[in-house]
Amino acid sequence: MRPPDIESSTIEQRREAIQSYFRCKGDCDLCGLCKVFKGKEPATAFQDYIDGKRSFQEIMMEYRR
Repeated sequence: MRPPDIESSTIEQRREAIQSYFRCKGDCDLCGLCKVFKGKEPATAFQDYIDGKRSFQEIMMEYRR
């Protein structure tokens, strides 16, 4: 499932998508999500996307470096 485009979604829809895609699994050793976002909550890491300032892909590329 792809995240909603900024142009065709609301802030709440984007926030819900991030929360849905990046749910805490409660098992850090197996998940690694916290390491991907360098200790940040996904909603914090994707705040610019949620606010409609930057694309989801742009932010993901930043964290893949």
